[in-house]
Amino acid sequence: MDSMERCEYRPILSGSKGNREGGFCHWLSTVRLSRIIFCILIVLVIVPIVTHYYLSSVGSEQSESFHSRNKLDLPDDLGSSKATEVKVRIEEMLRIKMSVNNELRDLEAKRQKLQSEISSLGMKIEELKNEAGRKVIELDRIKLSISQAEVAHLEILERNQPELRLPAKLEPNPSNDFLPMPNLEAESNCSIYSCVDFSRCSLISNFPVYVYPFSGEGYEERIFASLSQTLNYNPHITSNSQEACLFIYVNSSPEQELLKNLANLSFWAGDGRNHIIFNIAYSSKETPTVLSNGNNENSTYGRAMIVQSVFHTYRPHFDLLVPPLLGPPGSDVWYGLPSITPARRRYLLSYSGQSFGNSSEVQSTLEQLTASTTSDEFYFEFQCSNQSNKTDTSLCGNIQTRSAVLQQSTFVLIPLPLFDLTSLVVQLRLYEALKYGSIPIMIGNHNAKFLLPYEDVIDWNRAVIKLPTSRLPELHFYTRAVTDRDILAMRRQGRVLWEKYFGSVQSIVDSVVAVFRHRIGIPPPAILDEPSPSVFNETFLPLKTEAALQDVNGDLDENLGPIEPAYPSPKFQRNLTFSLLHGYEMWNTWTHPFHLFPQTPYDPVMPSEAKFIGSGLGFRPIGGGCGGSGKEFSENLGGNLPREQFTIVILTYEREQVLIESLARLNGLPYLHKVVVVWNSPRPPSPDLKWPEIGVEVHVIRTLKNSLNNRFLPYDVIETEAVLSVDDDAHLRHDEIIFGFRVWREQRDRVVGFPGRFHAWDLEHKNWAYNSNYSCELSMILTGAAFYHKYYNYLYSLVMPQAIRDKVDEFMNCEDIAMNFLVSHITRQPPVKVTSRWTFRCPGCPVSLSEDETHFQERHKCINFFVKVYGYMPLLNTQFRVDSVLFKTRIPHDKQKCFKFI
Repeated sequence: MDSMERCEYRPILSGSKGNREGGFCHWLSTVRLSRIIFCILIVLVIVPIVTHYYLSSVGSEQSESFHSRNKLDLPDDLGSSKATEVKVRIEEMLRIKMSVNNELRDLEAKRQKLQSEISSLGMKIEELKNEAGRKVIELDRIKLSISQAEVAHLEILERNQPELRLPAKLEPNPSNDFLPMPNLEAESNCSIYSCVDFSRCSLISNFPVYVYPFSGEGYEERIFASLSQTLNYNPHITSNSQEACLFIYVNSSPEQELLKNLANLSFWAGDGRNHIIFNIAYSSKETPTVLSNGNNENSTYGRAMIVQSVFHTYRPHFDLLVPPLLGPPGSDVWYGLPSITPARRRYLLSYSGQSFGNSSEVQSTLEQLTASTTSDEFYFEFQCSNQSNKTDTSLCGNIQTRSAVLQQSTFVLIPLPLFDLTSLVVQLRLYEALKYGSIPIMIGNHNAKFLLPYEDVIDWNRAVIKLPTSRLPELHFYTRAVTDRDILAMRRQGRVLWEKYFGSVQSIVDSVVAVFRHRIGIPPPAILDEPSPSVFNETFLPLKTEAALQDVNGDLDENLGPIEPAYPSPKFQRNLTFSLLHGYEMWNTWTHPFHLFPQTPYDPVMPSEAKFIGSGLGFRPIGGGCGGSGKEFSENLGGNLPREQFTIVILTYEREQVLIESLARLNGLPYLHKVVVVWNSPRPPSPDLKWPEIGVEVHVIRTLKNSLNNRFLPYDVIETEAVLSVDDDAHLRHDEIIFGFRVWREQRDRVVGFPGRFHAWDLEHKNWAYNSNYSCELSMILTGAAFYHKYYNYLYSLVMPQAIRDKVDEFMNCEDIAMNFLVSHITRQPPVKVTSRWTFRCPGCPVSLSEDETHFQERHKCINFFVKVYGYMPLLNTQFRVDSVLFKTRIPHDKQKCFKFI
């Protein structure tokens, strides 16, 4: 067909060659098909016959020559020497052939080996290309971090803020000469600025206070033991009288004997400057000697500050009125307090006492309330049956009978004296009303300002209602007009004040010392962070392995933020004019800043001072945290903190492989400052365990005991305000962590996290229940994956009632519930949930504590116990959740109506 096609389409070329081709084509077109087939058959028969003959003749000749060579058949005309020589050469050629074959086989093996090496090198080249791509991305991030650090450095230089050194320590006058008594007319209104020697009270002295030894004569044995113990327990107390700023003298003697004792004091120096005289009542039946600075030279106490429960002459902001010492020595006092809820109790109003200010008109007005047609119940008792001293201010019955009435009263009347500045009985009534949750209504015509305990420190309007006597006819309307919300707020405030200022001898003593420290204006001493000993010995170097850069974000090209060197949160941002000395600011908050002094990460006053000032039910981060999501977001989101990092705290117990995998997943995480591993096991990690290099420090802490409370200890290695608490088996993507961090920076006072839970009231069993079912509402964020402020570590470990931490150790459970209770109690706000992640556990990890069948039963018990400690349910429900539209989160149809998106 090829020839025919060529004949049909190819043009005839010129010349002989073209003529020949044209003739052949002409002949081929004229030949018949039968002839062509016949010729082909002849060729097919003849060619095999000729080929067979040729091959058989050639094979026989080669066979004969081969046999002749094997037999070394040599011609007969060759000599023996020549034959031997030929034979040797043939054998040599055979050996050469064999060696060549061996070399060929070796070369073939080498060739195959080289081919395998080439293929492996090709795979390595591909891996290096991928690694180079990742390194380029990482390099770009580092370049971005460097540029941001340079910008931050320029900003710091432009601020031109000099570094402050600690001031020089003031030295007191070494001379201890006798000083003349002060001029009574000029010094009758003694103040801190005119009657205190500030040369003994340096700013950096930590306010040392010296207590003169006292024998305890005149005091009950329990009061003497309590005072001795609590005074020595206070961190300001020093045994070195030479360095003391103030001197405390505890009085238990009559006034004349007291004057002699004061004159013999080592540092009294005639006028008693920098001295505090404790003259506190310790019983409801004992009326103490009232000390005052009168016009008689023999009865003056000079420039000494007086602390007592009753005053005739009070110097504002210099003397201090305190309640009697009626409580236990110290420790938790919550166990004797009733519940704050419900708001309305059986009796709307109650009063128990001998008459009512000797006024028949007042008594008749109150009696008309009981006779009125109203559904409200009142309890009034105007005649004390078993009372020997029947005065207008006497109390009826004993503490048991009075407490039974107060626990059923929404409000209680407390009459004020007509002319006295203070009254011990009024303080006793106030003490019992606050203790048992009955809101005091102070009734009286205030000809002079009546003093309440800590009058210049506490805003009593948040816990007490003050009314004139003329409003008694309107009292029923007034009490009914107070809403349930206000009742609960006032009752909550009253409980906080009682716990921290009245409830124990320790709280009163600490409050007194703290008040004078605040008045003099000295920063408090720092509460030291929890030491963080490493689980490894000093000579042991743990094995390290390079962690792979995992695609935990789904896209390595996504820039979640700069990867910077370690950048701790600043510890000194405010001066001494406001933030350091505002402990008694009257806000509905815990008004302590986070960072106040170079060596003080927060204001570490005793719990009785200012941590519960105001209602104690809010929270205002004054210092340190400024909000915002970094410099790149500050213009849009209102943040003013250029950059910030966070610390991850992981609690683990003998799950080494799970921990290592969790650490490896943190490689390349932006904004990460440090990873702190709380090793709860008494056995150290395996020495052959390989710890991944993730770009930041991994500090493994050795704990003293296996306790879940170790998660919230204020470790000194935590140098950032933001803390991400994570379980060792939690799986979180980098984008989720960064988004949660950005949300926390806008909600710094709350718990921000991923797994949500809620509480509910069990109508059948009449108690609170813990619930982990997926719901639109939540009231808790599990701290197995949550951001919170380090400040809460101090509150959890040092301020929160010890009974809660003991319950956590008892059940080996509920530490996350305890933290949620604490934060909600302080802020009065619910936590913030981010993203739609409901479960975050590792499916292939070993069994954890939460898998135990008693886990949920214990959590039910924890919630009800915590409610008893706090006196109410502080948790608040919310349906709010924060999501980023960039994540494009998939939400089930039955859950879409439950959340708001921003």
